Amino acid sequence: MEFKELLDTCNWDTMKAAIYNKTSRDVEAALNNQRRSIDDFMALISPAAQPYLEQMAALSRQYTQQRFGKTIQFYIPLYLTNSCINHCVYCGFNHSNDIKRIILTDDQIIREAEAIKRIGDFQHVLLVTGENPRTAGADYIENAIKLVKPYFSSISIEVQPLKEEEYSCLSKAGMNAVYCYQETYNKQHYKIYHPKGMKSKFDWRIDGYERMGKAGVHKVGLGVLIGLEDWRTDVTFMALHLRYLQKRYWQTKYSVSFPRMRPHVGEGFQPNLIMTDKEFVQLIFAYRIFDHDIEIALSTREQSYLRDNLMTLGITSLSAGSKTDPGGYAVYKQELEQFSVNDGRSSNEVLEAVKKQGYEVIWKDWDLSLQ
Repeated sequence: MEFKELLDTCNWDTMKAAIYNKTSRDVEAALNNQRRSIDDFMALISPAAQPYLEQMAALSRQYTQQRFGKTIQFYIPLYLTNSCINHCVYCGFNHSNDIKRIILTDDQIIREAEAIKRIGDFQHVLLVTGENPRTAGADYIENAIKLVKPYFSSISIEVQPLKEEEYSCLSKAGMNAVYCYQETYNKQHYKIYHPKGMKSKFDWRIDGYERMGKAGVHKVGLGVLIGLEDWRTDVTFMALHLRYLQKRYWQTKYSVSFPRMRPHVGEGFQPNLIMTDKEFVQLIFAYRIFDHDIEIALSTREQSYLRDNLMTLGITSLSAGSKTDPGGYAVYKQELEQFSVNDGRSSNEVLEAVKKQGYEVIWKDWDLSLQ
């Protein structure tokens, strides 16, 4: 049974009710268990767990240091294009938005890579595109990987879902990881947020993780966009998805992220809900307690004070000095960004913040350095 079939056996409202019905006794049992189940995870993200945040924080820090030591991995996004055929209501790259569309040329990609190397010793780059398979499809992405490979030891991508054979080709070209956010697991409401374009096809997107696993992708990143649906229910379905993938594609490494909606160019879609900082840290602690080995990334969507405080409490990866527009490091001047960043510090400033916490920055990929 593939995950989309498993998902069809689950009821969103039933899952939501189960989470909100958790009690303090359920939370205490989850904290005391050695191996946490999905049911334990539901208790840890429930409202009943909020009085236990201090205990959860201590466990989250303990498990993170046991697995990763006192380290934080740095990565940086390189946006290749804002061209997109989708109409996602929450995104600045929405096809309907009246913005200048850019697809970086070979020379511009190299200039961006060189500019990134001048601002920090980054070895882990994340190549990001809008979803336009006709003009920036697998061939374009493969070429970009080959262009930046001399500059970085670890190359990840965040692009449209691809075919299994395309993931295999990109891995051979030097790709190490794929990040693909389902945005929401609420299949009934999914099309509200993705009315047109390939991204409107729920099954094609969720099947992408199967294709990544079959292609032997080294690392896969999952995520939901906080602000669309009830976050507790969404992240529980993502936890189910994670456990399914870990059992079926056990040789693959996994990462999770929980981006909160940020301002962007367009018609001004407002989040359906606002997650508080207290709820955000509860979610991070819950995922670390649920899975000690999972990588948890925190982008510049979040404010500097929150990122600094979470460095020692469960986070393993941070972006720094990020630009969210194609050519933002060397070619253009922040005219085309996907969303506005919240932490605008330079990579050196973030580096100093990490050092003040008594932690060490890892510029390259842990797993690749161990191979």
